[in-house]
Amino acid sequence: MIAETVCSAVSAAGLGIAVVTAYRKRFLAAARIAAYSLVPVGLVMTGIVGWLSDTALSPTAWAGFGVLGAAWLLFAGTRAVERRRGGAGAGRKAAGRTERDAVAPAASAPSPGGAPRPVARPAAAPKATGPADDFSDIEAILKKHGI
Repeated sequence: MIAETVCSAVSAAGLGIAVVTAYRKRFLAAARIAAYSLVPVGLVMTGIVGWLSDTALSPTAWAGFGVLGAAWLLFAGTRAVERRRGGAGAGRKAAGRTERDAVAPAASAPSPGGAPRPVARPAAAPKATGPADDFSDIEAILKKHGI
């Protein structure tokens, strides 16, 4: 008797917290809190102690299974929405942060001079034919660095 009362009070308090959380426009968190708060009532309604004797004929037990199923659906639904958004901490704040911290923010902006100029490409260097010419580039790099 006391266990049922305590579980009911915990569930009522949890649902109240879920309502306050939903009022603050945090719907995923509110749904998760509601799912957690429905679990004690579902367990009380299933009658874990008298499981084998009266589960099949008890409408209260089957209603408890329904409540547990609703709690599981809330868990699964909020998890699916989290994955679609990109994780628990990656909400609107992270998306806004990545847009602001672009690598080259002015790369897509039009140039102030008007029409874009064609990019001048350097002429292709003649290809080396011998093995001695292949090492000349490496030697130049080593000399540049003082080695």
